[in-house]
Parts: sequence; C-alpha cells; structure tokens
Amino acid sequence: ALGISSQQLSETINAILSGSKITQMRDHTYLVDIVARAVDSERASIDTLRGLTISASGGRRVPLEQVAKLSYQTEPPLIWRRGRLPTVMVQADVAPGENATVVSKRLQKAIAGFKAELPVRYSVEQGGVIEDSAKAQASIFVVFPLMLFIMATVLMIQLMSFQRLVLVLLTAPLAIIGVAGALLLSGAPMGFVAILGVMSLIGMVIRNSVILIAQIDQHIAAGEEPWAAVISATTHRLRPILLTAAAAILGMIPIAPTVFWGPMAYAVMGGLMVATVMTLVFVPTLYVTWFGIKAPTATAAAAEPANQPQAVAA
Repeated sequence: ALGISSQQLSETINAILSGSKITQMRDHTYLVDIVARAVDSERASIDTLRGLTISASGGRRVPLEQVAKLSYQTEPPLIWRRGRLPTVMVQADVAPGENATVVSKRLQKAIAGFKAELPVRYSVEQGGVIEDSAKAQASIFVVFPLMLFIMATVLMIQLMSFQRLVLVLLTAPLAIIGVAGALLLSGAPMGFVAILGVMSLIGMVIRNSVILIAQIDQHIAAGEEPWAAVISATTHRLRPILLTAAAAILGMIPIAPTVFWGPMAYAVMGGLMVATVMTLVFVPTLYVTWFGIKAPTATAAAAEPANQPQAVAA
C-alpha cells in the first residue's frame, strides 16, 4: 500500500548500516571507493533505526518502524549448503573404542523421532564417516559384476572344465559362515572395511579349492583310483593349506584391536578359520558326489591283492 518493495527496503537498510558506494577517487595508482553510510550513533541500536525514514511512492517519507519489525536475533555467520539447500550441521566424535557405524545404529531411533517432529520440507541426513562408507560400498558394488566375470574367466582357463568351475564357486559362501560368527562375537560392524576383508577372504577360499581340486586331478591322471586319489590328495594338501591359513590369521592379529581395520581383521580371521576347515571337508565330499565316485566295496578291496602277480620261488 505504501509502494515500498522488500528489495527497496533491504537496499536502504544495507546502505544505512553497511554503506553504499557513491563514487571513486584515485590515490596515485589505485581507485578508492567512497562509501556513504549513517554515522555510528545512528547505527548503534535498534531504537535509532526505528526513526529512520524510507522513501515511499509519491515522495513521501515513511518511518522504518511502520514497514518493518526490528528485533535482536542470532544468525549464523556462515550459511552451509548441501544440495543447494541451507543446512545446519551437527558434528560429534565417537568415544575411544567405539565405532561410528555402531553408534549411528544406536541413534537411529532418536533420529527418527526427531525427524517426525520436524516441519514439512525439513529433513535429516547422515554425513561424515557413514556417508563416505556408503559411497565406498556403492563404488565396490558397481565393479563387483566385472570382478566376478574376470575371476570366472581366470578359473575357467585354469580348470578347463565348467563343472569344476561351478564346484569351486560353490565353496565361496563358506567364508560367510565364519565372518558372521567373528563379527558377532567381536561386536565389529559389517561396514566397508569388513566387506573388503570378505572379498579378499573369498579369493583365499577359492585359491585353496582350486589347489585341492587340481591335486585330486593330478592323482587321478597318475593312474590312482578316484576314491583313493581324493583321500590322498586331501591328505597331501592338508598341511600346506592349514599353514598358509594360519599365517594369514596370525598376520591379522596386530590390526585387530584398531578401530578402523579391526572389522576387516576379524572378518578375515574368523572366515578363514572356518572356511579352511570346511574346505578340506566340503570340497572332497562335493567332488565325490558331483562326479559319482564310489567307495570301493569290501569284495573289490579283497580281490585286488589276489589279482596282483605273485613271485614264485625257484
């Protein structure tokens, strides 16, 4: 009604408080701005600002207090934005020995209750370590199919058999059993670092399976009975597989107490401990079942010595 826009009001107040450039003067080489603003006494308090007049339509002068409400309020010196939206950031560090993921899960209920009380168009998002971990996991899952394809291709070149390839890949889930138990007992979270440990653990389990299957095939190719070849190959590879697994487990002990690398260490130690033992049992059993290898009967075992040539004394 007075013909004063919010922009005009803002510009006038800004000119009074902060000043407005009216001209420039040259100081030898440089140009210096000349700024006009109200004197300090007129900018010292709200009471003096209320009496300031603003130009309205028709040349009238209107007191500032008629078009604006003046009061003291706190305002952040810096406005943070996230996704182009004004953002209030609340930061905190976890206590020593605690994990950010675990603490975040404990706070989910309180955060959900706080979000329910917020007005429309307000939201709460988690950042920091939690956000970085989610982004890292997403980047891993993007290349995961490519990793599986390359791994299957290398195994196919090594084994030269689709059946043996499937047999080896079936041993990979054995690692998850030990990982779940180790993380539950240690209280470590299944986060980004633990996923890295699981991926490396799957490679170790598959390596042991490939070595064991290749050893069985070598014994069979040497003319040994299939059933005996499975037993002798497993016995032959038992000590090397256990020793390499023990070396890997012991190598993870120094980083197990750390907050960041601890979940990966527990995942590798627990998963490798269980998967190694189960591989030595699961792979021979699956091999025998898959290829239909039968145990020699008592009659056949007794007939073998009889069929062997005997030396006749002269």
